[in-house]
Amino acid sequence: MRQAKTLMIQGTGSGVGKSMLVAALCRIFKRQGWRVAPFKAQNMSNNSFVAAEGGEIARAQAMQAECAGVEPSIHMNPVLLKPHSNTGSQVVVQGRVLKPMDVKDYYRLQKALLSKVKDSFRYLSERFDLVIIEGAGSPAEINLRRFDFANMKMARLAKSPVILAGDIERCGVFAALYGTYALLTRAERRMVKGFVINKFRGDERLLDPGIQYLEKKTGVPFFGTIPYLEGLFLDEEDSLDLSGHVRRGGLDVAVFRFPRISNFTDIKPLELEPNVRVRYFTRAEEFGNPDLVILPGTKSTVSDAEFLKKQGVAKLLKRYAEKGGALLGICGGFQMLGRKIEDLGGVESSKKRFAGLGLLPLSTYFETEKVTRKIQKKVDIRVKGRIVREKVAGYEIHMGRTPDSRVSKDRAIFQQGSVYGTYLHGLFDNDAFRRNFFAALGNRQNHKSSGPATFVASRRKSYARIADEVEKALDMKRIKSLLC
Repeated sequence: MRQAKTLMIQGTGSGVGKSMLVAALCRIFKRQGWRVAPFKAQNMSNNSFVAAEGGEIARAQAMQAECAGVEPSIHMNPVLLKPHSNTGSQVVVQGRVLKPMDVKDYYRLQKALLSKVKDSFRYLSERFDLVIIEGAGSPAEINLRRFDFANMKMARLAKSPVILAGDIERCGVFAALYGTYALLTRAERRMVKGFVINKFRGDERLLDPGIQYLEKKTGVPFFGTIPYLEGLFLDEEDSLDLSGHVRRGGLDVAVFRFPRISNFTDIKPLELEPNVRVRYFTRAEEFGNPDLVILPGTKSTVSDAEFLKKQGVAKLLKRYAEKGGALLGICGGFQMLGRKIEDLGGVESSKKRFAGLGLLPLSTYFETEKVTRKIQKKVDIRVKGRIVREKVAGYEIHMGRTPDSRVSKDRAIFQQGSVYGTYLHGLFDNDAFRRNFFAALGNRQNHKSSGPATFVASRRKSYARIADEVEKALDMKRIKSLLC
């Protein structure tokens, strides 16, 4: 059997930049002529994407695949956990929903899941020259070691050298790197071939004493310091990374931040609109006087709708819509805008029936089979008296069905008055629709004055930038020697 070369990026914790580093390395090696694929055995994220096979994977692996210049595949993220409560997650295996589970149930499945992980890694290894593997969280969570197949166990299976990354923004980066290394077993420490520091601002010479001590203490070389990169047009994997404001001034877009918010990358393209600012809010007193309110996707439609009501925001939304305020619900946000939600089989909630906000004449029914598909549909809506007609492309990921022909068959957006609902993730990725929609809302900024910012071009520019910066910052000659 053909075996691809491998390289693995692990981190001292979540959010240290593993996903970005893997994406950058995918781009670097692609530019050097390698056929590259990203891989993450297990990811925990409510930010997902529909892969080439029609199944669901984490959005981070889809982004990394795009950096590598290949189609995202379900085998790039064989196990995806989508949290719906503090103790339970929907488990997606090779793109398809297995079932919701609590932690104990999930741990009982480790042997079966590991078999799927091996199958997916083998699939990629047979088709690519290089597989760049991303770890999950930290490999040094000693209380979880026997259940962790995404870090050192995966490195052993793939026979992969490991680079350990730390985030200096979190402070104590040398303690984090050394502490992580020290908590590994002796065999695992031998697999760590280099250290990397991420998100550094300032004079790198200030790090020299720490680097020298770390290398002397561990015998592991330091591969480089990656600078803090601002202004990147990349997907955040964790909702903790969401910023409060995109920019000041202009049209005011208020996004309700659900406790279980999902696919918040739907909001990202609004950064491309001049004279538009985005803010997230959770309390009624933060509502203000927005030009557009967005209810984004959520992994727990009923519980998050209850949270919306508890916060006093539901009443504000009704008054806002009655006065002609523009309100857009996406996926779970769309479902809660209807009259009712039924979940007789307990697919998502223990409540069998739930009253929605009643702002759209629709009902949603949860079923056991999940919809995951890429689609192209029409938009034909009226916004502030103007007609917006476009063809749009995106993807759907949802358990509930909302049986209205204008949504489910050929139309991307359902409208009643100034209230809009859609199942289409990636709606604002479509440049023509996004511009026309916000022009109708009142954004008169002339794109032609500075050149239109397109979704695809902006992403490619960021991919090129992270690759350039990482290639310049790291000892790539030493890293390439690990692949021999």
